[in-house]
Amino acid sequence: MNITLKQAEAAVQAAQQKAQELGVKMNIAVVDTGANLTAFARMDGAWLGSLDISIRKAKTARYFDMNTGEIGKLSQPGGSLYNIEHSNGGLITFPGGIPIRNNSNEIIGAIGVSGDTVENDHTVAEAGVQAVK
Repeated sequence: MNITLKQAEAAVQAAQQKAQELGVKMNIAVVDTGANLTAFARMDGAWLGSLDISIRKAKTARYFDMNTGEIGKLSQPGGSLYNIEHSNGGLITFPGGIPIRNNSNEIIGAIGVSGDTVENDHTVAEAGVQAVK
């Protein structure tokens, strides 16, 4: 099963709302199960450099079906995934990318958020995930 455009747009909208509550400007990307960009928003004034990072976070979360922050923990020197960020044309291994699951717990896509601290990126991404459930 794949995330629908309607679900992806709902995730982006919820993430934008959370970002506004936090007073931050974010780039928000949602990909489908094939890691294809399905919905995207760059909030007014969000960093241009974070645009690509948000998309790569979403793709990274989908490629490995785990939060990007977890991949980051495993990719530290001495870790089992050390240097993985150099694969797949470049991955992002810090928080802000989260797989999206349906009510049957199947992964249907992923969201990636970038534009502030990694903690806020993750919080905003989580709001997007919750909007799809």
